[in-house]
Amino acid sequence: MTVGAEVELRTERLLLRHFRADDIDAYAALCADPEVMRYLSPTGQPLSREDAWRQMAMLCGHWQLRGYGTWVAEELETGSLVGRIGLHYPEGFPDRELGWAIARRYWGRGLASEAARAAANHAFRTLGWDHLISLILPENARSIRVAERLGAKAAGTATVHGLEHLVYRLDSRA
Repeated sequence: MTVGAEVELRTERLLLRHFRADDIDAYAALCADPEVMRYLSPTGQPLSREDAWRQMAMLCGHWQLRGYGTWVAEELETGSLVGRIGLHYPEGFPDRELGWAIARRYWGRGLASEAARAAANHAFRTLGWDHLISLILPENARSIRVAERLGAKAAGTATVHGLEHLVYRLDSRA
């Protein structure tokens, strides 16, 4: 695979694609929602528009540096940005992570599970990985349910950004 190559995935309801500059309005809205960011930012606080842009840029750069990364999850029917889903392994993380963040108005529809399953399949089938982890704060019951739906199992804890996270491990054979 070419580093940073434009990889897109499709599911029944979603297109997983790279970030574009015109995603900033929808992505900044997602990052400004206190309920969405409660378990995602190191402080548990919403991000400013400027910090949301910087996060988008970091996620784009991850593709360049690692050859894989996080996609925008776009609803096929409407073209709306639903959230972000992907493969993440920045400096300081204990392993390659499968992570997700969904805008609140899309919660409860199974979209995180659908997109995460596609991203995991890409990691296992295309990239040849044998496992992934998801780092989840213990209070984040919704994300724990998504990880369990995917077949991930609790595998200890890890400290990231000074916070103790549960580690859920998903094996390629799950």
